[in-house]
Amino acid sequence: MMTMKGGLLIIAGIAMIFIGFFLVFIGTLITATSEEAEVESGGVIMIGPIPIVFGTQRGATLAMILAIILMLLWIFMALLSRRV
Repeated sequence: MMTMKGGLLIIAGIAMIFIGFFLVFIGTLITATSEEAEVESGGVIMIGPIPIVFGTQRGATLAMILAIILMLLWIFMALLSRRV
C-alpha cells in the first residue's frame, strides 16, 4: 500500500513531465511561427549532483543557472531523506 506522501510525489512527478512536454511544444510552435529565429541552445547533463554544461554562450549560461538550481534541489532532497 502506498503512503499518502508517496502518492503525492508520484502525481507531482507525472504532472511535471506533462508540463515539460507542454512547454517544449509551445516553445516549438512559437519558434516555428516567428519570422526571425535565432537558434541558441544549451544543455545540462547531471551525473548525480555534478553538472556538465554545453551549448552557445547564452544557452550555456541559462543551462548553468538551471544546473545550479538542480544541484541545490538535489542537496536539499538528500538532506530531507536523511531526516526521515
